[in-house]
Amino acid sequence: MPTVGQRPSNAEEGRPDLPRGIVAFLFTDVEGSTRLLHELGEAYTRVLLDQRAIMRSSFERWRGIEVDTQGDSFFVAFARTSDAIACALEAQRGLEAHDWPGGNRVRVRMAVHTGAAEVAGSGYVGIEVHRAARIMAAGHGGQILVSASASAAGTDDLPEGASLVELGEYRLRDLTLPERLFQVAGTDLAADFPPLRTLDYRPSNLPVPASAFIGREHELQEIGELLRADPIRLVTLTGPGGSGKTRLALRAAADHLERVAEGVFFVDLAPIREVESALAAIGQVIGVTQTREQPLLQTLKTRLRHEPVLLLLDNFEQVTTAAGAMAGLMEACPRLKLLVTSREALHLRGEQLVPVPPLSLPKAVGARQSADELSHFEAIQLFVERARAVRPGFALTDDNAAAVVEICRRVDGLPLAIELATARMNLFSPAALRDRLASRLGTLDAGARDLPARQHTLRATIDWSYRLLEPSEQRMFEFLSIFSGISVEAVERIADDVDDPEAPAMAPLAALASLVDKSLLRPSDSGDTEFAMLETIREYAAEHLAASPQEESETHTRHAAYYRDLAEASEGLLTNVRRDELLDRLDRELANFRAAIAWSLEARLPETGLRIAAALREFWHVRNHLLEGRRALGELLAASAGEGATSLRFRALTTSGMLASWHGDYGRMLELFEEAVAMAEAR
Repeated sequence: MPTVGQRPSNAEEGRPDLPRGIVAFLFTDVEGSTRLLHELGEAYTRVLLDQRAIMRSSFERWRGIEVDTQGDSFFVAFARTSDAIACALEAQRGLEAHDWPGGNRVRVRMAVHTGAAEVAGSGYVGIEVHRAARIMAAGHGGQILVSASASAAGTDDLPEGASLVELGEYRLRDLTLPERLFQVAGTDLAADFPPLRTLDYRPSNLPVPASAFIGREHELQEIGELLRADPIRLVTLTGPGGSGKTRLALRAAADHLERVAEGVFFVDLAPIREVESALAAIGQVIGVTQTREQPLLQTLKTRLRHEPVLLLLDNFEQVTTAAGAMAGLMEACPRLKLLVTSREALHLRGEQLVPVPPLSLPKAVGARQSADELSHFEAIQLFVERARAVRPGFALTDDNAAAVVEICRRVDGLPLAIELATARMNLFSPAALRDRLASRLGTLDAGARDLPARQHTLRATIDWSYRLLEPSEQRMFEFLSIFSGISVEAVERIADDVDDPEAPAMAPLAALASLVDKSLLRPSDSGDTEFAMLETIREYAAEHLAASPQEESETHTRHAAYYRDLAEASEGLLTNVRRDELLDRLDRELANFRAAIAWSLEARLPETGLRIAAALREFWHVRNHLLEGRRALGELLAASAGEGATSLRFRALTTSGMLASWHGDYGRMLELFEEAVAMAEAR
């Protein structure tokens, strides 16, 4: 299929023939072209020429403007949606009636989408072009798909005998919202096709990115080939924070979805530090519950032993001790594949490493490099795409190209760094942005020598964004670093206690919105009132908070107190009709409960941790976190052993005993209950 936004090399700058305004885009692609090439050999050249002739005859008849052509694929623009649909119909009929060599049928998938056209150089760019390409990629040979906007624009003037059949709403790769799709029906057209190749086709929990995917064609091809190879079971994407590993892995997993009968599942390991918690996270995603009869790892092996499944394990560097468990899981489950993102390799047998490099960049800005030529580089494409989100209508021109290239070069083409830089395009021109970025980076070039060079640059880029924040925003940014998953309710409650005369308080909602706008915070997939920080950014914010030990301690104290209160308030509500909703809330906040318990141990204030762990008794049990609950209570009881007999300790002992009972560890249950009884009798 054509590369989105790419222009023919012989196109004239500007292309005055391209339709402007609301344009109908037609994308086409031959299904199974690689198979045909192998089967036909030299005869495939004639097939390709015939296919092009049939397609171009229809384009000419219906006034379509050929924007891009690659191999057997076309990208064509029409001023009228009805012309695009009529062209697709005529082309399909021409392909069906043609006498192909060897009795082979050339089947072409097609899609028509209508949207606002953004002309850049000799072609189009923007989300509507991506949308049209994604719709076409969901179809099958011989099928014509039509978007909802194209249906609304072209329904009143369809060719005679043609109609649109609604197929329903589908989640498409790289698009945030579901798309309502239609199929063109007509005389002599096939009507029955397999399910569309969408994210709904196979079981999956893959999150849908909020913006278009840019570049990485080479890496996607390499990852795809590795995942398709039967002997390869583990593919690990490595690279520094901010290099785009997660986004690339999500796209590769979505591309592989139709090949995996039992689905593709995303497991976020960023907040996890222990093997048992990693296994529990995998189990929760695929619907495996812990039992008394066998360890969770064995339960996972039983569930996945004969099923073809792809697990995408994100941020594995947080729990490298789980590598051995993953090796055992793959050994027991011969049809299981793992796609992993990590800052370091897992060092397991058979592991295939795919380094994730920066986005492609020009080596130097030469006098002959026009904006059109530079726009083929991935880093420049990403900059322009993201800049348009904050400055609609922004375009790469010969006048600003040098500044844009210099910005991308200074951040080494790292996607996160580019996104942070473009967040300021609402304030600065590319030249001003370049100058400000250059002066900030210069002060941080001499960072720690053992850090990779690109981490110096990324750190400097985050530092630059941080220094542009208002003092109250900086305070909120640092404050949010203590969270693992950020809920508006928690931020509002905890931030109410902040009182700093040097940094006047800012309304939490306004601060959150401002940090989202500046790409330092992002909406979470968990809900409309929850947010998340990229791990690299969170670590940077935490370093600033740690520079003021007293403030850091006070902030952690407020955080732990809030989650203590949340756990205790939830304890008495787990028997009401909204039990599942409350359990879901506690599940989303699990990483914050872990952080609060860990801090209470580190600060040698185990009382807060004991109250949290004891109050979560039913949660530990119902949501299959028995091992974690038992371990937390065990550590907290040991840390508080010298504080004497208290009602809290009695409660923690009995709670720990009940968890041991539910876990089938009756010996330990008796020990804990006996200690609790002895303590009560002594009082």
